[in-house]
Amino acid sequence: MLKQRALLLLALCFAAPAQAGLFSDDDARKQIQQLEARMLKLEASAEQQTKSLLDLLGQIEALNGEIRKLRGQNEELAHGLQDAEKREKDFYVDLDTRLRRFEPTDNAAQTGSDAAVAPVDRDDPAAEDRAFEAAYGLFKGGSHENAAKAFQEFLKKYPESVHVPNANYWLGNAQFALKDYKNALATYQGLLKAFPSMPKVADILFNIAGCLQELKQGAAAQKTLKQLVAKYPDSEAAGKAKKLITTAK
Repeated sequence: MLKQRALLLLALCFAAPAQAGLFSDDDARKQIQQLEARMLKLEASAEQQTKSLLDLLGQIEALNGEIRKLRGQNEELAHGLQDAEKREKDFYVDLDTRLRRFEPTDNAAQTGSDAAVAPVDRDDPAAEDRAFEAAYGLFKGGSHENAAKAFQEFLKKYPESVHVPNANYWLGNAQFALKDYKNALATYQGLLKAFPSMPKVADILFNIAGCLQELKQGAAAQKTLKQLVAKYPDSEAAGKAKKLITTAK
């Protein structure tokens, strides 16, 4: 810009003698001053525009950096969620495999003998696992009354066990199988209150609806089924609930 100003002033100087007959020195000086003032304004405007453009580019770069950071965090969260889901799935697959090894024989299932329940030793680190597995084995063998008793005994002796959520779930199922719908409903509702995020929530809601239906509380049962479908639309329990809702219409 300074170079352009110098060239312009030089041109005006050379042009001044040729126009001497037309303009006085004062007029030429005023014109030069006016041109200089305009050039200064143009330079200031250009500098301001350049500064604004640089500021805008800086803001854009900062936003791009934030976007890249958020994308990285999102990828980390998605990866962490996948790992958590895999660990949870592996846990239940392993648990089911272990429980199958402790299913009672046909003779034990037919007699419903309490001898099928493994004795509990509080000093044995694996005692609570054996107690839970024995109770679950009774349930799988069809001895629902003995299974209910075994799960209740387990919950009394091991209230802090990692198996407490599943013990309550299978206790409720045993009570439901025995048509003890009132106690089954209380067991399921207590389970939801204590463990609202456990993986079996959709199934528990479906079972609660079943208890309410058997207790002649049809409106409450329908409300629970609709709640199940709304909160867990992709679950297997929601598919069964939709059929019951349709049937009730």
